[in-house]
Order: sequence, then structure tokens, then C-alpha cells
Amino acid sequence: MPPLSPSAQRVQDALAARGLPHEVVELPQTTRSAAEAAQAIGCRVEQIAKSLVFKGARSSRPLLVIASGSNRVNERRIAEYVGEPVERAAADFVREQTGYAIGGVPPLAHRQPLEVLVDEHLQRCAEIWAAAGTPHAVFRLTPNDLLLLTGGRVVAIT
Repeated sequence: MPPLSPSAQRVQDALAARGLPHEVVELPQTTRSAAEAAQAIGCRVEQIAKSLVFKGARSSRPLLVIASGSNRVNERRIAEYVGEPVERAAADFVREQTGYAIGGVPPLAHRQPLEVLVDEHLQRCAEIWAAAGTPHAVFRLTPNDLLLLTGGRVVAIT
């Protein structure tokens, strides 16, 4: 197996540092969108844990929403949870806050701690798949693992 790219290796190292056995894999197909990821992995779209970065409209505070691949995020509902309107973050902001490009943002190993909201629908899956640092890298985990890794709060996002 070839070595992981630097961004994917950073995620693998973060998983190992937490004592977790999850293995990052890099696929030849893109996993940039939930549909592409599900097709490349061979799972259902709802098993994809997509990491979406939002920005507080007043505070510019970064927020990570981890949503089931089959769900759209209701920004008004997210605003209720964080106490201010939110907007989807621009690519430069995402990279600055997380250290990763859109399409490869993992749920952990960010440049700085982020507040994390986790879609309640992910709790219905026995296993889920998350991005691992690049638009070609993923790793498998359970919903409980996701909560342990992120310290996220389970909420209704739709």
C-alpha cells in the first residue's frame, strides 16, 4: 500500500494518538461529495458523515456541522443552536480554520478547536464514513466514535 498523502497522514496520526484503530484509506475515485463518496466506498449516502464548515455571521466564529450525506442543513435551525445567524464558509476560511480543503475536511485534527454539531440521523447507522483530509481519503467509524472524537453535540439539523 502506498504511503498516505500528508493531509491524510495527519488524520491517521490524530486517530492513532487517540488510541483508535480506524484506518484512513485513499481511493482513486473522488469522495468530494456524499454521493461520490458513497459510490466509491460502496455504502449508502446516509452513511457518509459530511463535514461542513459554517461561520457565525456576527462573530465570524467557525462551526463544524457533521451531517448525514442524505440531509441538507437548515441554517436557521443551526443558528438557533449557536445563538447567531450562520453562513456557509468560503474555501479560504475553511482551509484557514481547519487546515483542509473543502471536500476533504475530517471531523478531527483541525488547526484549532471547533464547536461541532452532529446530525441526529447519523446515530441510526451502525457504521459511517468520514473524510480524512483529502477529497480521496476516508475512514470508517461508528456514530459513538464520532461523538468521542469531536466532542460534538447531537442535534436535529434538517
